[in-house]
Amino acid sequence: MSKLYLIPTPIGNLEDITLRALRLLKEVDIILAEDTRTSSKLLKHYDIHTPMQSYHLFNEHKVVDGWVQRIKGGTTVALITDAGTPAISDPGFLLTRACLTEGVDVECLPGATAFVPALVNSGLPNDRFTFEGFLPDKKGRQTRLSQLTTETKTMIFYISPHKLLKTLTDFITTFGTDRPASLSRELTKLHEETQRGTLQQLFDHYKDKNIKGEIVLIVSGKSEK
Repeated sequence: MSKLYLIPTPIGNLEDITLRALRLLKEVDIILAEDTRTSSKLLKHYDIHTPMQSYHLFNEHKVVDGWVQRIKGGTTVALITDAGTPAISDPGFLLTRACLTEGVDVECLPGATAFVPALVNSGLPNDRFTFEGFLPDKKGRQTRLSQLTTETKTMIFYISPHKLLKTLTDFITTFGTDRPASLSRELTKLHEETQRGTLQQLFDHYKDKNIKGEIVLIVSGKSEK
C-alpha cells in the first residue's frame, strides 16, 4: 500500500538514525529531500541508492498536489529534511495535511529533533514547555515577544547564528537580564557546546565570538510566584 513516510535524519552525527529509517529509505520508491546535495551525503554513507527529488519551502506549494496524486497512484514516498524531523521548523506540514485530506496514509517515524536534547540538557523545567521555533524577523516579532512576557512554561527557540546577539538583546529587553537560559550549539557535532546562565551572561559570553552552527535557546518561563 502506498504511503507517505516522514523520516527524521541526523542533526549532525550520522550515527543518530534508526534502523527502521535506514530500511525504509532503501525500500521506498522515491525520497523527497529539502536539499538533495545535503541528503546525498547521508545516503552515500549508508549505501542507499533510492532516487531523490527536491522538496523545499520554495517549491512545496507548487508541487504538493502532484505528490499527493502520485502517492494515491501507488508511489511510496519518504520525506526528509536537511536535519531533524520533517515539519518541525522545516517543510512537511503542507504535504502531510494534503495527504490526510485526500485519505493518503501518513506515518512519522521517531528520531532526531534538535530541541529535545537541548531542552533536557538545559537543566530548566521540562515537564511543561512551549516550542516557538524561529521568531518572525520583522513583522510580528515584537507582538510575539510581548505575548511571551507572561509565559510561565519553559520556552524553546531556534536561532540562526548571525541573529544570536540581536535575539539575546531583544530577549533581555523582554524578559530581563536575570532570566535563566541555556544555549546549545552544534548539537551532536565535534564542537557541540551548551552554555547555561542568565540571558545577560549568555550575551556577554558570545558578544565577541565568531558564532557558527544552528542554535537552540531555552529560556525559563516567568516565575509563577
